[in-house]
Amino acid sequence: MTSGQAFRIVSLLLALELSLTTGHAQGHPIDSSSLTLTEVADGRFLVRWQTTSATLRRGLAQPAVFPTPCRLQGSDLDCGPTGLAGSIELPWLKGSQSRVMVQIDWRTGSRLLRVVDGRSPSLAVYGIPASSGFRFLKPIAIDYTRLGIEHILTGFDHLLFVLAITMLVRSGKRLIAAITAFTVAHSLTLAATVLGWLWFPSAPVETTIALSIVLVCAECVRPKDSLTHRAPWLVTFAFGLLHGLGFASALLAIGLPEKHVPSALLFFNVGVEMGQLGAIALFMVLGWLVTRLRRRPPWLWSGLVYAMGATAAFWSIERGLAIFVR
Repeated sequence: MTSGQAFRIVSLLLALELSLTTGHAQGHPIDSSSLTLTEVADGRFLVRWQTTSATLRRGLAQPAVFPTPCRLQGSDLDCGPTGLAGSIELPWLKGSQSRVMVQIDWRTGSRLLRVVDGRSPSLAVYGIPASSGFRFLKPIAIDYTRLGIEHILTGFDHLLFVLAITMLVRSGKRLIAAITAFTVAHSLTLAATVLGWLWFPSAPVETTIALSIVLVCAECVRPKDSLTHRAPWLVTFAFGLLHGLGFASALLAIGLPEKHVPSALLFFNVGVEMGQLGAIALFMVLGWLVTRLRRRPPWLWSGLVYAMGATAAFWSIERGLAIFVR
């Protein structure tokens, strides 16, 4: 593959992505709706339903089907002494392109926040006491493991950091040590933040995460006598502490089940690790395929590193300005 051929392929892919993105942006507008439940007394919730769809406002008698113990009268939802636990169904949403943001606030300060769409028009609310046995952990395990995987795969800053480390550390054992150190570190700060033992403002944390990518990308093109090359596990551990704070912000924004915070935290972290390992495996396979090219462009490796570093530098500036702009 010549440089000219590679350039044409990249241009074609970018044009295709732009056309798909533009087509999606020009499609018909998707309705914006929200369902908010605020606990005002033990087992009693104030229900607020808002939607931009005139059709839903006129024709929808009840926005959701609540668990069996709960009774809805007007805007008052009474779930009795067992509280709100079970599945909240939105059957009218199935197959549509609408989305509903569901927010549940308990008197204890716990919050559950989800976006429900037509592919899965229901929401599991975990209100079962922790002493009820392991069988009640199954929906929490499935839900929060999936959320962890989705978060790492859609968190492009975390993915770029992992990719940069994979490119920097090519030895198998050293890479395992570096990724293990990163995992241990972000697990510590993720747990400490979610459990309320640690707190840092989001904007400086996100800015520093972007800067960590810039640093690792810079190390990829530097001579191999720096600390990052000699002890990559030490650098990944230090930056892993910062990335854990970012994971915690995302998890707290999603919300945690009131009586199952440790379990949800555990399975979210498991999902993050599964997504992370999957991404590393994919990067390594792609790297192996590139090495099999007979005539790969000489600028391919450095071009990718500089592109990643430039993207992270832009994020650093953008996020850094957010520190001072309220």
